Amino acid sequence: MKATELEQETEEQPRKRGFRLSLKWEWTLSTALGVLVIFAVIIILIFNSFMTVLMRQERTHVADSLNVVVERLSSQKKALSSGQVDELLRPRTVLADEPSGKGKAAMPYNNAVLSTLSRDSQTVTVYDTQGQILYATDKTVVPFKTSSHQHIGVKTINKVKHLVGRMPIRSKQGNRLLGYVQVTDNLKDYRATQVKLYQVALVLGLIAGLAAAVLSYILASFLLRPVEAIRETIHAVREDPQTDRRVPEIRHTDELSDLGTLFNDMLDTTQGYMDQQQQFVEDVSHELRTPVAIIQGHMEMLDRWGKDDPEVLDESIKASLQETKRMKSLVQEMLDLQRAEQIEVNYTNEVTNVSEVVQQVYDNFKMIHPDFTFILDDDVHRPVQVQIYRNHLEQILIILLDNAVKYTQAQARKEIHLTFESDMRNVEVAVQDFGEGISQQNMDRVFNRFYRVDKARSRTKGGNGLGLAIAKRLIEAYHGRITIESAVGHGSVFRISLPILPDATAKILNAKKEQAQAIANGSVPTGIKSALLEDDTNHSEEPKS
Repeated sequence: MKATELEQETEEQPRKRGFRLSLKWEWTLSTALGVLVIFAVIIILIFNSFMTVLMRQERTHVADSLNVVVERLSSQKKALSSGQVDELLRPRTVLADEPSGKGKAAMPYNNAVLSTLSRDSQTVTVYDTQGQILYATDKTVVPFKTSSHQHIGVKTINKVKHLVGRMPIRSKQGNRLLGYVQVTDNLKDYRATQVKLYQVALVLGLIAGLAAAVLSYILASFLLRPVEAIRETIHAVREDPQTDRRVPEIRHTDELSDLGTLFNDMLDTTQGYMDQQQQFVEDVSHELRTPVAIIQGHMEMLDRWGKDDPEVLDESIKASLQETKRMKSLVQEMLDLQRAEQIEVNYTNEVTNVSEVVQQVYDNFKMIHPDFTFILDDDVHRPVQVQIYRNHLEQILIILLDNAVKYTQAQARKEIHLTFESDMRNVEVAVQDFGEGISQQNMDRVFNRFYRVDKARSRTKGGNGLGLAIAKRLIEAYHGRITIESAVGHGSVFRISLPILPDATAKILNAKKEQAQAIANGSVPTGIKSALLEDDTNHSEEPKS
């Protein structure tokens, strides 16, 4: 039941993913949407400001109309009548003087009166003191209300906004109330302008959104090229883990270029680990094939007939034990070589006094090989600190001295020189023998795994061809170098060089090591552990050699 449910879930996963937008389109749409939102906010602010200005202008027009009409009618001394208002406001060239019957020149209209009475959007209505209509330029749709002063406001009629202005008409002499004037503006021009602005804003918004989408798509296509290259590289690596394909070099320097560089470094590191694993398996299977075949042959021979012959039985047991010891040695050396690949992870804070290690190895070999003459040339005469695990430095020196002993056994001059010297930056240890020597052709390959200059004699000397490979890997892991000088029949000189640590850096690394050991041993109280760890982070940016 569980297996069936799991299969159904795995089948539904691709369906759930379904349609998805690429990062390029997400960037494009989000940018276009952002531009539209910003554009809309700006347009709304501009639109409101512009409409406010238009409304202010409409109010000004209404106020001007009120003032013009009042100015025209305020010259009368008596209460206004319909005929009187009509004569004063309706356009004519001559006004009749009804009481005398004589004509007189009419008061000429000025431009303000003409423009006020000719506006299509405005309705001018004049009332007497009782609120009766004396004059109107159009049908009045707004009920009359008295007003003691000029008042202009917005009123909604039939769901349509109107601008209504009211003002009393007083005579210039005696300030006597003559009537009222009301100006109604239906805001037709205002609304027409508003509609046009809406249309312009909509068109500009669509153009801005489209332009933003196109530009952002082009920009996204340009900026996301490294991401596309990384994606294609990931697909290529997934299809073929052994591929050499990498993210192309990115010209511009930014976070994406750093990401591409880090991704390539990660692929190189992973590829290195895969190659190491494959190399390890191939080397072990290749080197173990011979001893296993030898042991198997002896066992089969004993099983068939050799177990009844004491001499054959003794020879087979000795040969099998010898091959077993060789396999054990081989496996140990292979493990040493594999551990040497992990030095950068496990031994970053190790500090070693080179003088002590050189003196110790020198004394040990003098005791182990009394038939050899070992000479130590120490030109330093002071403690020298390097960033290397002590056991690894000792292992390197043992490998070099052991090779020197092996290939000097058959020589008359059994003498080995161990030289120790340094300058301001590096310390150098050299091992010189006067043995068989190595040809120029073989010098380029002596550090390869399982390589032996003379395979036949190397078997008798007990070597597996891994010693120098281990020494080279260890030295390089600690940012040092190993070189060789040799001549056939005259011996060889192996030199190792390691960078010297400044005293301040050496003290910091030693303190870290002591803290880590104290915490691991549980000898530091809990309250102090956090302080030590905090102090450790404060020194995380120490100088590097």
